[in-house]
This record gives sequence, structure tokens and C-alpha cells, in this order.
Amino acid sequence: MLPENTPSSSSSCLLHSNLWFYLWIPLLTSSLSKRITLAEAHNINTNSIMLPIELDLSSPSSSYHHHFLSPPSPSPRCSAPDSTLNFRPVIGILSHPGDGASGRLKNGTNVSYIASSYVKFVESAGARVIPLIYTDPLHILLDKLELVNGVLFTGGWAKRGLYFEVVREIFKRVLEKNDAGQFFPCYAICLGFELLTMIISKDNNILESFSASYQPSTLQFVKNININGTVFQRFPPELLRKLNTDCLVMQNHKYGLSPETLQGNQRLSSFFNILTTSTDRDDKVYVSTVQAQHYPITAFQWHPEKNAFEWGYAMIPHSEDAIQVTQHVANSFIRQYLQNVIKECLPEPN
Repeated sequence: MLPENTPSSSSSCLLHSNLWFYLWIPLLTSSLSKRITLAEAHNINTNSIMLPIELDLSSPSSSYHHHFLSPPSPSPRCSAPDSTLNFRPVIGILSHPGDGASGRLKNGTNVSYIASSYVKFVESAGARVIPLIYTDPLHILLDKLELVNGVLFTGGWAKRGLYFEVVREIFKRVLEKNDAGQFFPCYAICLGFELLTMIISKDNNILESFSASYQPSTLQFVKNININGTVFQRFPPELLRKLNTDCLVMQNHKYGLSPETLQGNQRLSSFFNILTTSTDRDDKVYVSTVQAQHYPITAFQWHPEKNAFEWGYAMIPHSEDAIQVTQHVANSFIRQYLQNVIKECLPEPN
């Protein structure tokens, strides 16, 4: 190895020094050139950018014509909203006994609440909400029903007493409104599903036990189902497929109906079509989605509102697909009303 002060070492260092000098000259020149170009571009942009309102678009010599090929098209004029649709639909949501916090907030026989997730669920599809307080006198509830365009029955636990009687009375009015030619949709979720099956079957003991508390699950579509005209009609094909394979829906119930029980009950089987089933922790199959054959009524033994708007349990699905499920179900509720109202507003063909 050569010592550092040998002639060969000095020549080598000098050679390397000269080499770096000649390499740095073009690199430095290129860098300075780029910086000058960027600075000039910055000055041009910051000095010449103007809002369209500041430009004299009529002059061919204007700065606008200098920088752009053609002027923008004029802003579109928006027609006034249809007054018959602008403030509708309004959905009535029935309150449930309790304070929603196991009595920690307020306890009493006349206390009721509506979980915010149901309100957000409806509002996310473009509707407004009027609370239907189940302890209100019947005439007040009926007056409120004249102010809304549909009803939602929430989840919960109350299956008897005043709450059951109020649900039965409101459901009776839902049927009457539709029978009279007024399109009046209804969603029934979890407890709502259970209560409607009890009311329609006229059997308060028809429910069966299932182990589906705090359980994400799939939805299995029944064979040869035609989803046209159902809540699933506008689901993308890929999302429909994932509903069968991925746990995109949230279950939280101890009761339900097997397909055999529903189909074996003449009143229920003549009222509802089964759309989907699901399986509980014990591999027992239960009906998870039904739709009325002759009314705009859909009942869910699962919670479409939870995916996007509840965070109390870690098992609630919050994936992008799960959020899409929530939104599509909410949209279907409101869309079916709007579509039928628009049909009513259209003039009859000559």
C-alpha cells in the first residue's frame, strides 16, 4: 500500500480533484438554469393569474385571450326547485322506551328515545325526520302521521304494553294509506321486524330464539330471487356478491323467524316475500330480509344503519363496502317515495 505522501498518491488526488471540477461545472450550470426558469415561471404565474370576473373577455387582446384558447362557457342556470318535492320526504321515526343509556341519563315510565343513527340514516338519503313519541296521545300521533311521508320502526326490546299497541296502530294506518292510493313506505328494523311479524300473524308467540347478538354476518339471497323492485335493486353486482361472502351487515338480536316458520304461517307467507336469510352462531338459519308483496314495506332482521353511524361495538363492519350497504339501503327508502311522487306529479299522456 502506498504512503499518502508518495508522488503516485498526489497525482491520483490531483486527477480526482480535476475530474470533480469538470463534472460540477455542467451540473451547476444545469441547476442554475432550472432555478432561473422556475423563478421566471413563478413570476409570470403570480403576476398574470386573474379571476374570470376580473377579465375583459370581450377584448381579443385581453390577458384572458392571451393565456387561454377560448372563453369558458357561461354558468348554467338552475331552475327553481320543485316546490312539491323540495321539502319532502319527511320520515316519522317512532321513539322507543328508555333513554338509550340503560337509565343512566333519565329513568321513568314516560321516557323514550330515538338513536341518532336512525336519524342520520334517513337524512343521509336526503330526507328529514319527525319524531313520533310513542307516549304521546293517539290523536297527536295520528296528526303527525299526516305530516310525514313514511315511517321507520327502530330496533330495541319492547314487545308488549303501550309500545306494542302504538306500533300496531301506526302500522294499521300505513296499510290504510297505501290502500287509499297514497304511497307511504315503511322500514322496520330488528325489533320492528319482530313486531310486524307478530302483528301480521296475530301470534305474539311466533318468534323463535336465535344466537345473533353482536354478530356481523353475510346475507344469503334465496334461490331464483328477482331483486327488481326490492331494496337491493340498485346495489352494484360486486357488492351483491360480497353480501353473500363477506360479513358486511350487523346482527344484534335474540329472536327471529326461521324460513320454515314464516312460510308455514299463511298470514305471513301471503304478506311477505323472503329476500335473504342469515345464520346465527349455532348455524341456525333465520329470515333476515323480507318485503311485502303488495305494499312498500321492507323489514330487516339486521341493522343497516349501524355500519356508517354507530361505533359502540368493535364488531360493527366499517369497511368501504359496509358503508355502501348502509347508503344503498337508505337511498332505496327515500328513492321509492320520490319516484312515486314524481309519477303522480307528471301530467297524464294525451
